[in-house]
Amino acid sequence: MSSEAVFIQVGALAEGFAPHSHTLAQQDLAGTTLAFHFAEGETVQCSFNGDQTLLWGDQRVDYRATGIRPGILFIDFLDPQRPSGSVTLVCDRQQGNFTAVYGQLPDESQARLDAFSRVEQGLPLTAVNAEFRFGRLDNSDAPLPQFTDELIGMRNMYTYSPTERYEHIYLNNNFYAWQCLDGVEKGLADVDRCHYVKVAEKLYLFVWREKIIPTLGVVMIDLQEMRTDGKILGYQGSDFSSLSNFAVGAHAQILNTTHYPKA
Repeated sequence: MSSEAVFIQVGALAEGFAPHSHTLAQQDLAGTTLAFHFAEGETVQCSFNGDQTLLWGDQRVDYRATGIRPGILFIDFLDPQRPSGSVTLVCDRQQGNFTAVYGQLPDESQARLDAFSRVEQGLPLTAVNAEFRFGRLDNSDAPLPQFTDELIGMRNMYTYSPTERYEHIYLNNNFYAWQCLDGVEKGLADVDRCHYVKVAEKLYLFVWREKIIPTLGVVMIDLQEMRTDGKILGYQGSDFSSLSNFAVGAHAQILNTTHYPKA
């Protein structure tokens, strides 16, 4: 009888993903300035410096930027205004629009509230939060990005490195199922809260929020080039003292797609 797989902290997950990871190369945006005009009316100026930092308003932070397609930027950094938070910007410079994901991990007391108590209190099962805000770049009049159901029914496999491989099943507008086929989480599986935004044709922003180990995943899925790139945010260990915000990228394969008959 094999031993049962156990959930691990995000810091240990990052160590497992790191060797020979299929992440994209970092883009140097030094000298670039973007104006983010949020649909609600707020505007934030973002300037990129030569030392791999950016100014988000008047806050200087380290950032990671990649380009999964020409003209599409994935920009990620820890939120300078909120502890245990991050900001991810998906910018389509060709269309002139963007999606911003403000992620927030729970504090220790929130994370340790059990599932039964959360249900009793009318709370979501996951204590990880994600706020989506849409807008336009510079002086564009482009249409805003939209949530989508185009991934629903797909069963995909993602190979993150020679040792790490996962399967996703996109169940409905609110949930997906995952399992680790190979790697540091082999044998683990769960169903978690998720969100889908269409960025361009066959290009999606996929966000998930785990409920057992506080985890936020923000990933671009390109079903044209059959690859992904993004990040995972969580705590380094079980003492909640430090964050792990690490890059992930994978080669993608569609295993099958389920089309449900109409009721």
